[in-house]
Amino acid sequence: MELYLRWLEENEMQPGEDSPLGLILCADKSEEHVKLLRLDKSGIRVARYLTQLPPREILEKKLHEAIRLARQQLAQRLETEEQAKQLPT
Repeated sequence: MELYLRWLEENEMQPGEDSPLGLILCADKSEEHVKLLRLDKSGIRVARYLTQLPPREILEKKLHEAIRLARQQLAQRLETEEQAKQLPT
């Protein structure tokens, strides 16, 4: 997938487009493996898919956790951008 994403970057990207993103769907994933492979730095994401919906309570818990993490990441990104704006040029 890494090769394919780099080829897309080199040959298909238009000015102003974001880098291509690869998505690997798995029945299960190991956060440790994802971290060690540094897939986040290469534009490759790994996601767990479900063949059956979990009970509503578990689904709600996972959704709220995903929202919390997304908000946390956004806040960190905004803080980093704000700090970069304050650096002398």
